[in-house]
Amino acid sequence: MAITDINAYAHLTPADIETLGAELDAIRRDVEQSLGDRDAKYIRRTIRAQRILEAAGRATLFASRKRSAWLLGTAMLSVAKIIENMELGHNISHGQWDWMNDPEIHSTTWEWDMTGTSGQWKRAHNYSHHTYTNVLGKDEDLGFGILRMTRDEQWKPLHLVQPLANLVLAATFEWGIALHDLSAEKLQTGVSPWQVFSEPNKAFARKAGRQVAKDFVLYPLLTGPAWKQTLKANATANLIRNLWAYAVIFCGHFPDGAEKFTEEHFADETRAEWYLRQMLGSANFQAGPAMAFMSGNLCYQIEHHLFPDIPSNRYPEIAARVRQLCDKYDLPYTTGSLGKQYLLAFRTIHKLALPDRFLRRTADDAPETSSERKFAALSRVSLPTADQWAENHWPGIDPRTGHRRGLRSAMAEAKVALREKARQEKQALREARQALQDKAREEQQLLRRKALRERAIWRMRRRQRQAN
Repeated sequence: MAITDINAYAHLTPADIETLGAELDAIRRDVEQSLGDRDAKYIRRTIRAQRILEAAGRATLFASRKRSAWLLGTAMLSVAKIIENMELGHNISHGQWDWMNDPEIHSTTWEWDMTGTSGQWKRAHNYSHHTYTNVLGKDEDLGFGILRMTRDEQWKPLHLVQPLANLVLAATFEWGIALHDLSAEKLQTGVSPWQVFSEPNKAFARKAGRQVAKDFVLYPLLTGPAWKQTLKANATANLIRNLWAYAVIFCGHFPDGAEKFTEEHFADETRAEWYLRQMLGSANFQAGPAMAFMSGNLCYQIEHHLFPDIPSNRYPEIAARVRQLCDKYDLPYTTGSLGKQYLLAFRTIHKLALPDRFLRRTADDAPETSSERKFAALSRVSLPTADQWAENHWPGIDPRTGHRRGLRSAMAEAKVALREKARQEKQALREARQALQDKAREEQQLLRRKALRERAIWRMRRRQRQAN
């Protein structure tokens, strides 16, 4: 099941966690105090470059009856839509640039180039997801309501089709997110889902209508004879943007190591424990400067979840300090290549489409679902609580090396223990098989000896009859 006692899972004392929280607060203060002209120039250059790129792409599509022009225009438009969605719309709506007090680049005024409204997305994402990250029953983004991404969610026959649902979601990601955010807003505001003409529905319909009219009516008509090619180009650009946004989001939230938490843990959570939950519940993927920019710097998903309202161009420098803290407290820093992280998420989607009886690992030590119970065999108590930690669990410092022994060391030992357990189980299976074979061999020998005795007796009796 999901993590209930984050102290026990992280192998940190409450004092350790509070100190970690203070160090993360210090990182926030340092970055906030250093924000200035360099950052303002960065976001304004990004906005200007995105708009130029989009305008150039749309202008090129006037000649899109030529294949080369169609390819070039579609490529420029796709990149422009990705930048607007990831580095601009997502991050501006998080309030990352509100400190500039620029009414154009402000979370309260920016409307992104997506089907759903920024307002509905902010209520569902900024509040629900970033407050309750991976808390079961609280975080609506955990599977987006259609995918089973943890064994803590009870399996239903409908989950058998989630591999197909995943493909549909990837291709129509902006619509999936928009409908998800619309549903979340209705839930938060108490609006009945059956109330057709509710304010959330009206806001969604207005925004979706504008988007459809812009991409599939207005711009195609403007290009005159090339309207069919422009229509295809807009649809292709939207598809590419959807697939990229989907991949970035799934790589940051659903690979192995992005842990889940119970409501019991959240009930008494401190600010420092919130930080720790963000670190354990998120995952990064490795990216160079270009890919990082195209992902809206969400390749630094851990840093984004720690500081969602800090400008994204600062995440690389923050990441270096967060890594140092992970080393200091012996915590995992979950990262990997984009391909690896997505394949892990993809495997989870397909694996959890099946009922639990077809899965080998338990709900406490599966790659996609883990809890403090996985370490029970390594501790001197079965399930340590935070108060029992210092006395009964791992020592904070390894006396042999002088280094802290935390979650990373515990996971390494758990992996060794799991391999040893598997080896012992295989050995026990071999021994049991050998015992069965030996028993069968003994039974065969007994039967053979019995048959020989019976044959000897039969022969002896036959000779006696012949003698008589």
